[in-house]
Formats: sequence, C-alpha cells, structure tokens
Amino acid sequence: MRTTLTERVKIYSYPLIFPVVKSLSRLKVHPNVISILGALGFLVAAFLVGIGKFLSAGIIIAIAGPLDAIDGALARYTGKVTRFGAFLDSTLDRYAEIFLFLGFTYYFLKIENEWGVILSFLAITGSLMVSYTRARAEGAGFECKIGLFTRFERLFLLTISLLFNFYFYIIVVLAILTHFTALQRIFYVYNQYTKRGD
Repeated sequence: MRTTLTERVKIYSYPLIFPVVKSLSRLKVHPNVISILGALGFLVAAFLVGIGKFLSAGIIIAIAGPLDAIDGALARYTGKVTRFGAFLDSTLDRYAEIFLFLGFTYYFLKIENEWGVILSFLAITGSLMVSYTRARAEGAGFECKIGLFTRFERLFLLTISLLFNFYFYIIVVLAILTHFTALQRIFYVYNQYTKRGD
C-alpha cells in the first residue's frame, strides 16, 4: 500500500513532536482542542494575507501547520482516537485551506489583480478536489493514498513562498498541479476498479 509524503513526514517527525505530545497529555489537553487551534491559526494567517502581511502569515502557518500532526499523535498517545475526532480534523483542514485562499482572493481583489483571483479560485478548488477524491475513493472501498500535491506539499510551499515573498508563482503551481493530482487519483482508482472488475 502506497503512502503519501504527508504520512511519511508524520512518521519521521514523531520523535520531534513526541515531547510536545507528552506535555499536552500531562496538561490534559484534548486532541480536538489542538485541531481547533490549528484552524484558528489559519484564520489569523488568512487575515494577514488579506492585508498583505505575508511574512507574518508565513510565520503563523509555520506554527499552525504542525498542529495537524500533533492532534493525531496526541489522540493516539492518550487513547482518545475517535471517528468524530478524525472527521473534525479532516473538516477543519479543509476550512483552513479555504480561509487561506479567501485571504489571497481578497488581497488580489484589493490590488485589482484579476489573474490572482482566478488562480486562487483554481488553487482552492483543486486542493479541495485532491482531498475529496481520496475521501470518496476510500468511502467506495478503494485505496487512494497517492498524489503529487497532497496537503503537506501544498502548505509547505505556501509557507515558504509567504516567508520569502514569491507566493504568486506558487499559487500558479498549485492552480495547475492540484487538479493534476485529483486526476492522478481518479485514474489510480479507475485502475483498481478495472482490476477488481466490480
């Protein structure tokens, strides 16, 4: 079974986040609280993007992004893994990206950059379709953990681009390669379907 880069990063980074997880466990912090804090961090970052404070937005995402790994690790460590927790985490991840690209859309509208608005729309729809294709495939009984531009790659590049102020070029890349990734997953599931014959 193939795994995404996101999952491999979570595995290899676990020794780094384990002390944080252990401390949060001692403080009796619920994993869902971490998920919510992560989404709120992206909401703040989106506001900063909207007003053109890109460096600050990049710093906030660099802090909020790892919370996506910490909440799951905390749930497993404390024995609080639940289906609702997984659902909440996944849903908030989608909202986090929507917040962020809403910030970009507002900024591009403000500076009257029509291409920026269009590319932001394509990037967020592509990002959502990457997530949807996996969720729908797994709901239908197919394995779908492949893809060129999963959430980790998207957020990593966006964070770097905000920190070093070349965000527009990364949005162009995301507008194209997120849709490519969704198509990649569609064909991957289709190949499984044809092999299974159902």
